[in-house]
Amino acid sequence: MSSLYTSGIAEWLVERGLRGLPLDDQVDGFCRRVVEAGFPARRFNMSLGTLHPRHGSRSYVWRASGLEAEAFPRQRSSEERQPYLDSPIYYLVSSGQLSFRRRLDTNTLHEFPVLNELREQGMTDYAARIVGFDDWRATAPRLGALDEMVDRPNPMQGIFFSCATDVHGGFDDEHLRQVSDLLPYLALSVKSRSMFEVAHTLLETYLGADAGRRVLTGEIDRHSVQRIQAVIWLCDLRNYSAVANRAPHDELIEILDAYLDLMARPVLDNHGQILKFLGDGFLATFDLSERDQQAVCIDALTAAERLLETLPLFNAERHAAGKRVLEFGVGLHLGEVLYGNIGSSDRLDFTVVGSAVNEASRIEGLCGALRRKVLASSTFFEAAASADRMFSVGIHALRGIREPQELFTIEAS
Repeated sequence: MSSLYTSGIAEWLVERGLRGLPLDDQVDGFCRRVVEAGFPARRFNMSLGTLHPRHGSRSYVWRASGLEAEAFPRQRSSEERQPYLDSPIYYLVSSGQLSFRRRLDTNTLHEFPVLNELREQGMTDYAARIVGFDDWRATAPRLGALDEMVDRPNPMQGIFFSCATDVHGGFDDEHLRQVSDLLPYLALSVKSRSMFEVAHTLLETYLGADAGRRVLTGEIDRHSVQRIQAVIWLCDLRNYSAVANRAPHDELIEILDAYLDLMARPVLDNHGQILKFLGDGFLATFDLSERDQQAVCIDALTAAERLLETLPLFNAERHAAGKRVLEFGVGLHLGEVLYGNIGSSDRLDFTVVGSAVNEASRIEGLCGALRRKVLASSTFFEAAASADRMFSVGIHALRGIREPQELFTIEAS
């Protein structure tokens, strides 16, 4: 095996890291180049934590046949958690060690199931290392120790890297050292891309897909605001305040999470963007800037119909389980809004403002009084051109709005 330093792998990693190459390509490219340089590994694994509302960590397993990537849930069940507790990575984290090696060409059973599986596959040697981005061994005790590191892995902790071979006699010590010396380059390249992905995920999670993308690409000035035409969706839960006064804190959070997830899914599935949650409801938009006005209105109408269809079954299941049930109200309007950064010089909110938002709020506020779950403005009704799916509930005065408006609802409501 020639020196890995003369093979240009370190330079390749730095260059790809600066370009922000996707992690799959980085791991695959690194492993292939190391093997092509003469390192006799048959299997590599790289794992790292991530900040994602559903995923807590990602693992990349490389074999000559290709790369396999897997995301692990942020909160694991005891059944999902146990394989991690029985793994070399947990052993290194819990012991504070940086590296680990085991010969597999013996008859000895190993303490880690994965090593026994690799031995059955013909592997003769296994080596692993953690490359930390910071002194994670010093911070682990202050972070609530191991259980917190298992359930909430931090992308700033570093990467775990392992390799296994099937060659007789196992890895050559010098070859293994050369690969180990390259791992900080891999870790730096991975960190560069993973921090971008973390930023993208956080912005999309807290701002919405389009708003997050705009902020990440530089729209962060307070006066970065544009006028757009959009369908405004405002919704909240009926009688939530009364329930909030009686329900224990844990039950209240369960109610909010369950119903907000129910209400959000049809919006997201029909090209809507949730801009912000407002206690027991949320503000969403369906942008008209790149699509036909009627098609966008139909998306919003379809989302409302889907919500009406799913609520009865959802409430029936909650009632059968002895849980509290609630109803909702949705207000739909179409108009021009100001879309962008609003706030103080040091604390901004990427949102929509304008009279159309206020009007949608007033329309949604009438859902309870009119005993309707969905109410839409005449502007929305005319743009949707779906008279067969909506009907009038009369002309009504809207608080703070000069002219009374004819409002429409969905037949199913």
